[in-house]
Amino acid sequence: MKTTILGYPRIGAHRELKFATEDYWAGRADAAALAKTAEVLRQEVWTGLRDAGVDTIPSNTFSLYDQVLDTTVMVDAVPGRYRHLTGLDRYFAMARGVQDIPALEMTKWFDTNYHYIVPEVGPDTRFRLADGARAKPLAEYLEARALGVETRPVLIGPLTYLLLAKAAPDAPAGFRPLDLLDQLVEVYTDLLERLAGAGAQWVQLDEPALVADRTAEEVGALARVYERLGGLPSRPRILAATYFGTVGAGALRALAATRVEAVGLDFVAGPGNLDVLASIGGLPRKTVVAGVVDGRNVWRTDFQRAKATCAVLFGLADQVEVSTSCSLLHVPIDLDAETALDPAVRGRLAFARQKVAEVVALGRAPRSDGPAPGPIPAPGAATVDHRVRARLDMLGDDVRRGDRATRFAAQRAALRLPDLATTTIGSFPQTAEIRRARAAHRTGQVTPAAYRQAMRQEIDRVIALQEELGLDVLVHGEPERNDMVQYFAEQLGGYAATDHGWVQSYGSRCVRPPILHSDVFRPEPMTVGWATYAQSRTDRPVKGMLTGPVTMLAWSFVRDDQPLADTARQVALALRDEIHDLEAAGIRIIQVDEPALRELLPLRKDAHAAYLAWAVGAFRLATSGVADSTQIHTHMCYSEFGEIIGAIGDLDADVTSVEAARSAMELVTALRDAGYQNGIGPGVYDIHSPRVPSPEEIEQNLRRALQVVDPARLWVNPDCGLKTRGYPETEASLRNMVAAAEALRVPRG
Repeated sequence: MKTTILGYPRIGAHRELKFATEDYWAGRADAAALAKTAEVLRQEVWTGLRDAGVDTIPSNTFSLYDQVLDTTVMVDAVPGRYRHLTGLDRYFAMARGVQDIPALEMTKWFDTNYHYIVPEVGPDTRFRLADGARAKPLAEYLEARALGVETRPVLIGPLTYLLLAKAAPDAPAGFRPLDLLDQLVEVYTDLLERLAGAGAQWVQLDEPALVADRTAEEVGALARVYERLGGLPSRPRILAATYFGTVGAGALRALAATRVEAVGLDFVAGPGNLDVLASIGGLPRKTVVAGVVDGRNVWRTDFQRAKATCAVLFGLADQVEVSTSCSLLHVPIDLDAETALDPAVRGRLAFARQKVAEVVALGRAPRSDGPAPGPIPAPGAATVDHRVRARLDMLGDDVRRGDRATRFAAQRAALRLPDLATTTIGSFPQTAEIRRARAAHRTGQVTPAAYRQAMRQEIDRVIALQEELGLDVLVHGEPERNDMVQYFAEQLGGYAATDHGWVQSYGSRCVRPPILHSDVFRPEPMTVGWATYAQSRTDRPVKGMLTGPVTMLAWSFVRDDQPLADTARQVALALRDEIHDLEAAGIRIIQVDEPALRELLPLRKDAHAAYLAWAVGAFRLATSGVADSTQIHTHMCYSEFGEIIGAIGDLDADVTSVEAARSAMELVTALRDAGYQNGIGPGVYDIHSPRVPSPEEIEQNLRRALQVVDPARLWVNPDCGLKTRGYPETEASLRNMVAAAEALRVPRG
């Protein structure tokens, strides 16, 4: 069998892209230096895959920020407010904003923790191949070929691109981005013809939207798109790649009837693809690119299972090509760098380079039922904690709290906060000094006492700053935390942390997802010492800050030998113990963040109810049992929340803060319409942009929210944590935020 992968990490083994991009933003490097770093990273990937033995190598998977944003630039779907800018200034303004122009909306890429920049189109949008002969996919194909590497350019498919887009703010009612499909397809015909003229043999069009529920109209549009592209007299052969789940039978049947030569199917997240294939009579005249090596998790491939899947496919397709289930963008680069991992855990893992080796080994494996070459996963390696399981059995499903009205009255009396109470989401800017102190502590260069003193000094600074700014509810700033998931994973049993396992979340933001490999338990309190110290420095309430059970799973690489629901309850039990200890120590407001609640929502609606039942249940298991006067907060950000509006209320948090600035407070109205009755803190400014919002801009957002939310229940806060921002912009933005809240508390004049 031939071999391929659908994509590869682009950040570099040492996060070279992150540092080069941030140097460019900060003015420490010019565009030429950034371009050189990008060139080196691209070429390292292409030659590395060639040397590893991969038969068909993808190109155009590199991006300076996001592949969807790259597509927006390529087809010239640039909103008018950015058109006075040029080059990288325009590109990064769409991603990050500039002082007078907010960024485009950002949200999660299907059910992953990768974020994409949402295209914004309207009836006046006129697609064209913006750079013609210099278009990025064409330029990178030629760049690779000059190295002697033949590649398959990768594009976001036109249907998926428009299904991910949103209507421009000034678009008339009833306009749908999909109305522009035929116009967009003509740009793709232009590009495919140019690629063919340059010598490209294959092109990959990613259509992951096909694994979600699709209407008959959308399936018809799919058929129309690929009939048009497949019918071009001069074009590369087409691989229509799907991933993240099972393709609907109607969509697969439509693709089968077109002239595309290959279809990519995910047999890890979508094992049902085998049944769908069989139900339509297979793809007898096409190649199936079989995603049998997991591109989203770090466990080694079960070779016998992967071989068995390929054996079935031989009877359903003309040819079978072994592949990853999706792009390897979602996993770290190289396990060989992780020398400190427990060997028992390490032996169960494979990162991007190891997964490439697995793909190649499977492609070379005999088609017989004999043993396959390459690694075999270690069976039964997870550790079981019978105490944890017994406690969960005793607790059962009793996750009730007092009624809303009683809690609201008790908290008003205990906290004595004003209407439009101001706060932040949790983290404050992490300076180079803070990072150096943490690194020195991790490597033993400073004593625990010296490290604790350094962190306390930073907490003192953050508490004093918040008091000076006039915030009502304070945070300790989280200087001791490297990441909101990894910090807790390093203190919980059943988790392992990596040293170099970086994965791109968005732009230059990289995270090191921990590895949840066994039953989870809490050996000792994790946050109580920091929270109580911060509370001792002020008379104002300080929030305890925790990460919720669903997000702990979504942003980790989670064991695959038991249901997610069971693992979520184990994490929830550990958090429940932490919450009770915080409450006993005098912390009156405790925030349990669940930004990933929407992220893990299954892509098919028929699976939503079961997921939300266990996800909501895990949150309530963690947060139930506290006194009515203890206020539970949660936070969510950068997802499309429409499909989980009801679940946000079911969490029964006393206050929910949500991303809302980029979407002009749309979510607040949706929550009102869904009957949400608890406190709400819509983010009044976007922290992922370096711009400082004016008091008037924030006041305008608050006025929108006050149209549907009582001021006693409306909180005033940024969109998200402030970890990635600098102190000057943070102080200016928060000062303006407090001024806007105070202006609306006291009528002018």
